[in-house]
Amino acid sequence: MSSESTAYDRQPLPRWEEILRKVVLVIARLAMAYLFFTQLWWKMPPTFGCPADFSFTTATVENSRLRLQRTSGLCDWMGVEQVYSTEPRPLLVANLDNRGEPEIAIDIAPIARLNGLLLESVFMPTIRFTGWLLWLAEAAIFALLLLGLFSRLGGLIAVAVSAQLMIGLSGIPNPYEWEWAYNTIFVLALLLFAFAPGRVFGVDAWLRPKLLAAKQRGSRFAGLLAWLT
Repeated sequence: MSSESTAYDRQPLPRWEEILRKVVLVIARLAMAYLFFTQLWWKMPPTFGCPADFSFTTATVENSRLRLQRTSGLCDWMGVEQVYSTEPRPLLVANLDNRGEPEIAIDIAPIARLNGLLLESVFMPTIRFTGWLLWLAEAAIFALLLLGLFSRLGGLIAVAVSAQLMIGLSGIPNPYEWEWAYNTIFVLALLLFAFAPGRVFGVDAWLRPKLLAAKQRGSRFAGLLAWLT
């Protein structure tokens, strides 16, 4: 790399570009917060929208096709994920058949089966408790990203939740769940985790300097909290 290009790379951004980046980062943060806000209400505790007996969606096979017996709320979608965990699960599908080329995809069936096993053996039997954990996780994403408080932590929780949804639901045929809806949420969560957006017009912009000062005085706990801002 030439010295001229290195010097160019070190030039400060134009004012308009710096403002644009900050505005887009705030929009992305608030959009993710609002997305998870909208998903809190159909699975409100303590029933999480489930039937009175907390029965889960199941399936039977008719003419070589799955026929779902659906319930409601979180029990419905947990059941749907568990049903499809044993089915073929291609991800990142590009259907090129109309040009005579092979379909491109990544088979995530082993991960999907592991997800289904975790649901069946841990989350579904303890739904009255684990339902709270899932609901509080999504509520935390909403609150942390809305306020820009510990926004990297909010992004990290969003990465975990969106990855689980992507593995469990993306691309399933019935009910049809468009794969890239989940893929896009996961990628946006990764970006928010990486860029810690609360440092721009968020509580973290005020809190982070104080935590870094405490870290310089030898506080490891403050250093950890600073990393989460």
